[in-house]
Amino acid sequence: MTQRIEDYGLLGDLQTAALVGRNGAIDWLCLPRFDSGACFAALLGDEESGTWRIAPVGAGDCTRRRYRGDTLILETEWETPDGSVRVIDFMPPRGEAADIVRIVEGLSGRVTVESTLKIRFDYGSIVPWVRRNSGQLEAVAGPDAVWLRTPVDVRSHDLGSYASFEVAAGDRVPFVLTYKESHRPAPHHVEPEQALRDTETFWHDWIATADVPDRWSEPVRRSLIILKALTYAPTGGVLAAATTSLPEQLGGPRNWDYRYCWLRDSTFTLRALIGCGYVEEAKAWREWLLRAVAGDPADLQIMYGIDGTRRLLEYELDWLSGYEGSRPVRVGNAASDQLQLDVWGEVLASLDLARAAGLAPDDHAWDLQVALLEHLEGNWQQEDNGIWEGRGPRRDFVHSKVMSWVGLDRGVHAVEHYGLEGPADRWRAARDEIHAEVCAQGFDAERNTFTQFYGSQGLDAALLLLPQTGFLPPDDPRVVGTVDAIGRELSHDGLILRYDPTADGGVDGLPGTEGTFLACSFWMVNALRLIGRHDDAVELFERLVSLRSDLGLLAEEYDVPTGRQLGNTPQAYSHVGMVNCARALAAG
Repeated sequence: MTQRIEDYGLLGDLQTAALVGRNGAIDWLCLPRFDSGACFAALLGDEESGTWRIAPVGAGDCTRRRYRGDTLILETEWETPDGSVRVIDFMPPRGEAADIVRIVEGLSGRVTVESTLKIRFDYGSIVPWVRRNSGQLEAVAGPDAVWLRTPVDVRSHDLGSYASFEVAAGDRVPFVLTYKESHRPAPHHVEPEQALRDTETFWHDWIATADVPDRWSEPVRRSLIILKALTYAPTGGVLAAATTSLPEQLGGPRNWDYRYCWLRDSTFTLRALIGCGYVEEAKAWREWLLRAVAGDPADLQIMYGIDGTRRLLEYELDWLSGYEGSRPVRVGNAASDQLQLDVWGEVLASLDLARAAGLAPDDHAWDLQVALLEHLEGNWQQEDNGIWEGRGPRRDFVHSKVMSWVGLDRGVHAVEHYGLEGPADRWRAARDEIHAEVCAQGFDAERNTFTQFYGSQGLDAALLLLPQTGFLPPDDPRVVGTVDAIGRELSHDGLILRYDPTADGGVDGLPGTEGTFLACSFWMVNALRLIGRHDDAVELFERLVSLRSDLGLLAEEYDVPTGRQLGNTPQAYSHVGMVNCARALAAG
């Protein structure tokens, strides 16, 4: 039985990630990349879908767990009648191959520990051929192979590999699981204790350079570590989350694959990285962005693969039962084909932010921006699918129009303030036309609020970004009225829903509901700060800090009635919100 979403801790090597439950089971791992097929997929099925549990015999959830300082080294401890034991889990920085290292350490007494390993390639659908080779356990199926190296006796039967052994105080028993393509030679051995030292040094050295506020420094540091762990090091792309198909409603169909890079996240991510002093990571993210969006501006997508791949075909894994029965389980994301006008604005805003922050200019970046601006100038009038990737009809979404305004505004700014060449007068005219249209058609004067789309009766939490974009000043009564309306109509116990899915006849075209969206709740924090309600902003921010798991992780959403995290985890958007809001509040 899988655990609650918040019961999983994250391991990572900047190319893939694993989720470890409080019971000592790794129930999610994709190899060799974040977006590869999972070899442990019990998170979305059951033990027969792939898992690796190390725990004392007969034990349930751990007694305590923690990360070792500012690292992704997870220490899980059990107190048993026979003594106490600790399992140290980590993924060393990627070398020749991907490794997961698990060290069982005896703390007191004498404890019998079991290891249960069930490898299932391709999201649980393929049982590999397992054999012993040169003292290692080797599991092979098609292009995939993993090797398990440990000093204890491992026996394979009933489509699994099992070990039982005792540890006394001071004993340390290592297990090393290594992935390499099956047609390549077996990987070199990783020495577990040296790998542990190297991993600890890597994370401590990386976080030591962070410029974080004294207040809330712990959640900010942890969020930065999560963002680094969600970065695909070979390309610099930052993916939205480490998982697919964790539900936005338990038992419902709102289950999506988030192992990709969303363009709209780019501005917020760059702000977090630059603001905390991570210039190299910001540059790598910008370079990924420039490579991904290169080409015909009309072909701009809302998301790309971690290497810039464009084709993200969506299909369902019908052999998996889904997290707590939440089906379908999806791989790929059909929303990549949607028209979402805001992404043109997001890309242009991101590159303007990078320019303002002093990142070295790219020789071709401005040419690309001019092409994006020209396309936006001629296409902002189109209806689109909106920011939230609903599967309903296209509309004139207000947030999309505002971000079109942002894109053109940043183009004008680049010409006027940086001396770059472009038709600023033409862009200014289009910008002003958008502004006038939004204020006339996207504003409900009777309710004193902007609406989700032209003529809508619904609201959209994305409108909380209005004062941050510069579309209107924070003290404009229309901005204050919109923040107040969202606080009344989209609030659930103080946390913010993205929108009301039942409004306007069901705007997103999907059944069911969802939890409060944590990124939107962080947007509310910043909106309250900007309109002068600093104490209210701090109170909400503290509430959001308290929603983190015991390891400091946040998923995409939070279900108020059950007090549970929902959606894919850990969610970059949530942790970016944590970093940016903490910095803004600390600055006053």
